[in-house]
Amino acid sequence: MIFLFFFLGVIFAFAEELKDDPNIVVEEMYAELETVSKSYSEKITFYNKKLQEIDIALIQEKNTERKLNLLLEKDMLKTNISNNLSDMSNEISKIRYIKGLQIIRILYEKVLGLDHHFSSVRTFSEISKISNPTQYPEFEKVQDLIKSKKDKKFGFDLTSILGTNSIASVINTFTSMLVSNLTKEEKESELKKVDCIIDFTLRMQNDLNTIYFETAFLQKSNDGIKKDIETLFRDYTKPIGYAKSLKECRENDDWSEVKDKLENYVLTIAKSENLQKRKMQIEVEFPIDRLIQFIGGYNNFINSGEQFYQKFSIILNSYQNQTQCESKLPIEYGKLKSDINIAIDKFNVAYKPVEVNGSKMKEILYGINEFQ
Repeated sequence: MIFLFFFLGVIFAFAEELKDDPNIVVEEMYAELETVSKSYSEKITFYNKKLQEIDIALIQEKNTERKLNLLLEKDMLKTNISNNLSDMSNEISKIRYIKGLQIIRILYEKVLGLDHHFSSVRTFSEISKISNPTQYPEFEKVQDLIKSKKDKKFGFDLTSILGTNSIASVINTFTSMLVSNLTKEEKESELKKVDCIIDFTLRMQNDLNTIYFETAFLQKSNDGIKKDIETLFRDYTKPIGYAKSLKECRENDDWSEVKDKLENYVLTIAKSENLQKRKMQIEVEFPIDRLIQFIGGYNNFINSGEQFYQKFSIILNSYQNQTQCESKLPIEYGKLKSDINIAIDKFNVAYKPVEVNGSKMKEILYGINEFQ
């Protein structure tokens, strides 16, 4: 009964407070499991010691009546041990369940944060603008000048499709410049105005496109993570009779109803016979296992995402003529580098993995620890 009140207190805390670090919840869970395990272990150790004393007394006792009383006491002790083992198992399952629900709630906020992050990443059109020289005003001015000075006998205009192709446009600009009426000095002067733009875009175009497409891949993967946690929540809350989706629960701030369902479920367990208790316990153990699997997938995604952004940072800092062309590079290039660095920090801090492994993984998944 003491632990029933303790667990109900945990439920109320769940409804009132939302931490932003799942690892704090894991540490709290570990501490609470340790407290429960120690408490019951002390009782069970006491009963086992009494059993040993009775076994010794039974060997020595000659009086039949006293021997019968010892046997009755032995049966009572065995029943107490069995009941305490069952109660300890129930308490462990309940703590794991409520803390697991807290972790789901926190991770969902992080997944939504990732969704917002990927949505705010520069679009393909923005990336294309950085990587295509035809999008730069300086390059357009040179093109216009060459067009006005070109020799109509030799020059030609690109089609509308090829006109947007960076390589075709650069080649056409150079060939038109060669046969134009511009003097050598004018050609060299105009070329200096766009040399950094042409060099940067031709060198970095494929790399910038890689950043865009791999970011799009990460966004799609995050969509999968979001669907997984929403499915997990549905399976997780099914045993307690909560039918709304995780999205609905969050949008309507419906956590108090989840709390009520949990409270009723716990009270039902407390009033049930041992067989029914075990059945209800099994019903909440399966979704806990699913939570551990989800945490593994989430951790892998966060680690992978951080590695992707580390690669993006290396790519953006690999431009060979960055120092010479710094003043001529687009502002968007600097902003993209800043965005990448911010993303790396977010993956390391805001979205960091849940530190569940080794002995703590066994503790959470199976309720096993060194105190048992």
